[in-house]
Amino acid sequence: MAVYKFLSSLPSPPSNFHTEINADNRVTKPSLVACRTKSQKWSIVEAKSSDPHQMILHGHSIKSNLQDKFLKEYEQKMEDVRELLNSEELQNQIESLMLVDAIQRLGVDYHFQEEIEAVLWRHYMAATTYDGLSYYTLHDLSLRFRLLRQQGFCIPADIFDNFKGKDGAFESKLKQDIRGLMELYEAAQLGLEGEDILDEAAKFSSQIVGNRLKHPYHKSIARFTAKKYIRDLQDIYGWEKTLKELAKMDYYVAQTAYQQELSQISKWWKNLGLAEEFKQARNEPLKWYTWSMATLSDPSMSEQRLELTKSITFIYIIDDIFDLYGTPEELIVFTQAVKRWDYAAIEMLPKSWKMCYKALLDTTNEIGSKIYKKYGYNPINSLKSTWASLCDSYLLEAKWFGSGHLPTSNERLENGKVSSGVPLVLVHLFFLLGINEETGGAFPMDDISELISSVAVLLRLWNDFGSAKDERQDGNDGSYIECYMKENPDSTTEIAREHVVDMISSEWKCLNKECFRLNQNSSISSFTKAALNLARMVPLMYSYDDNQRLPVLEEYINSTLFDDTFLEHHPILDQEQRA
Repeated sequence: MAVYKFLSSLPSPPSNFHTEINADNRVTKPSLVACRTKSQKWSIVEAKSSDPHQMILHGHSIKSNLQDKFLKEYEQKMEDVRELLNSEELQNQIESLMLVDAIQRLGVDYHFQEEIEAVLWRHYMAATTYDGLSYYTLHDLSLRFRLLRQQGFCIPADIFDNFKGKDGAFESKLKQDIRGLMELYEAAQLGLEGEDILDEAAKFSSQIVGNRLKHPYHKSIARFTAKKYIRDLQDIYGWEKTLKELAKMDYYVAQTAYQQELSQISKWWKNLGLAEEFKQARNEPLKWYTWSMATLSDPSMSEQRLELTKSITFIYIIDDIFDLYGTPEELIVFTQAVKRWDYAAIEMLPKSWKMCYKALLDTTNEIGSKIYKKYGYNPINSLKSTWASLCDSYLLEAKWFGSGHLPTSNERLENGKVSSGVPLVLVHLFFLLGINEETGGAFPMDDISELISSVAVLLRLWNDFGSAKDERQDGNDGSYIECYMKENPDSTTEIAREHVVDMISSEWKCLNKECFRLNQNSSISSFTKAALNLARMVPLMYSYDDNQRLPVLEEYINSTLFDDTFLEHHPILDQEQRA
């Protein structure tokens, strides 16, 4: 998609979001706090532009003549990188893998999917045709393994046997190769069940470089780690400067899109009126939007992010209604109404619930209608089925906790996969991306059910793993850990938590297997990547500190949505400020 076409399609008038500024011009950084009694929100100020064609970036208004200059430079940088990827001088050289790795880590790979596929295909053919792996350094072989496997190419893990001694262990001299160990640790994150050598590689490398790699690429959101990578990327090959400049400009373009979308979501949420109707429920459109922003990072997917955020909003609100508002009888009636999916069912509901039910039907029916207009089929039957399943799972949890009955850990996990909301989100996302356009809307659940299950398990375990309660929920939550300890009375909390850590590690291997399998089908690759991004986002959403705060999530939101430090020395913006 051309840059001009993309930016001209952004909603107008655009809005700029920034944090509040005190009288002494110091920026106040608000925070997300997981606390029922004291909730601090992000302070968001809208700055409307009088010129609907004006591009606003964090308080820097770029007038149309300079906007054209900015966009032309942006497109030229992309063309320069594209030429690098197609360069004959880089074919089959390790430098081409370094270039691909840098592009992916900077989060701009969505511009170059065909070129990256071609580069990796050449390396795959070379790896399967020639027996030259013994000549690779630990760093180069690890990099090659990681890039090829994450793209769906079949690369066996036993290629690392070359770095083992006669005793079957990794050679001690490798401990001096810090650069190689860091890449070995990265490669080990793509391990599958039964690949013991990658488990050994992870353990061996983490003993030396574990503290340096808190956010391995495969399990991290690229835009979250991109800024640090830009700072650390050294000019070795000559193309780093161009790539860094492109990444910074891309960051600005993405930030502008995200800010405008957040403006729309905030207005939509306010107009629904549910925050006033359910005052105890969570009122956090910024956090809900962050899920979609991380899952679909491509700036051109604005419509998909907006519609996905609306669905995520109702997951949170209905969850809170079940936890905080409904009697057992009312919860049953609401669940029955959702299964009927009929506006006439509004009359069966309590007065305060009527608004939520109608808004749910309106929003979901509208999503189905938009998908029909864009792709030629209406998936409403699949969409409303996911809402029925979600309410059934909430109802079962309400019955368990209302009766004081604690389910088995397996029962908790199986139902928790549905109540996590992941199946609902990914089904909606599947149709929003138009993946099965050719099948006329028939959802191939059998083909991607294991992928959905793995992401759901990761979210449920991370959610239950936190010592702080998710958001501001009171009472006994019946977590997986609690259920496990009831079944294993000799287990301590520490043992139970270690068990959950092992389960999370194992589930990542299952997810790797599904991503590897599905990545061999290019028609579904955008969905697979989005599902993987959803899994990557989970730790950020549930890594509470001792003060029941989410510092990593706060850092991600500040960095992605509000941080404008990269803009300070851009020549076009400097020219605008001097004018």
